[in-house]
Amino acid sequence: MPDRPGLGALLPAALCLTLLLPGAPRAADAPAPAPKGEGAEPLRDRLADRLKEDAAALKLTTKPPAPPPDVKTNNPVDQRARRAAKPAAAASAAKSSTPWSYTGEGAPEKWAQLQPEFRQCGIGTRQSPIDLRDTIKVDQERIQFDYKPSSFSVIDNGHTIQVNVAAGNGLTIMGRRYELQQFHFHRPSEERINGRQYDMVAHLVHKDAEGRQATVAVLLERGQDQPLIQTVWNHLPLERGDTYAAPVPIDLTKLLPKEQGYFSYMGSMTTPPCTEGVLWLVLRQPVQLSQQQISVFSHLYPMNARPLQANSGRLIKESN
Repeated sequence: MPDRPGLGALLPAALCLTLLLPGAPRAADAPAPAPKGEGAEPLRDRLADRLKEDAAALKLTTKPPAPPPDVKTNNPVDQRARRAAKPAAAASAAKSSTPWSYTGEGAPEKWAQLQPEFRQCGIGTRQSPIDLRDTIKVDQERIQFDYKPSSFSVIDNGHTIQVNVAAGNGLTIMGRRYELQQFHFHRPSEERINGRQYDMVAHLVHKDAEGRQATVAVLLERGQDQPLIQTVWNHLPLERGDTYAAPVPIDLTKLLPKEQGYFSYMGSMTTPPCTEGVLWLVLRQPVQLSQQQISVFSHLYPMNARPLQANSGRLIKESN
């Protein structure tokens, strides 16, 4: 019978394909050998049909591969899953916090709610500025100013005009030396003396070696031109946020009044984060500046003074 050799070659190949296909029937389930005397053609047809059925089953049970995690799709479920997978820090960074200011959503009465580190602005019990009244007159030691001509730069920081002065300037009070960090301006004055508010004030911020702060307040009232302030105005940066390094020196002794009696009390920074433990030294005699000089600052910052804070029974000393 000439067809038998061909059938013998076909059966092993068919059985191997059937065993390799996932979900294919086991060898025990393979089609039985053709009855004796059956031809090769019907057997080949039956095997071909069985292979087609197995291929169809394989196609139905195999899932298409999932897209890689970085492949974007328009499926809303996929989009939701991607959003959920973003780190919490990234989601937090996406939120824009309200910047502190003197009006609107970032006004002083809202500072404590703007950021956790500003909490002291709302719960502090020794906040500044205050109205300096009911003072106790005592023989306070003189403030020993150690100011000298120094290089400086002027910054428009978005809240005020700030002047950074080269190292080596400072003051000594109560046996402790404080180094000058910077000075800046407020309009109108934040401090009041027995209810009186001045046109402007300059705050000279100092720190000692342990980080304790002492701030000198120089009250400014309308009158004659003030040479040192004019030097600062001459070197104002043209853009907010910029710094201008002045080509001339500045001598801060020219900003101090001749009579240097002062008020002293313990308070806080008058801007966020409103840190307490600041030694305030408010010079009693004001210094004059011209209306034109006031107008220059008012053009940039019409009002940048924090409202008065509660005295809370604090001791306020005044020089005799």
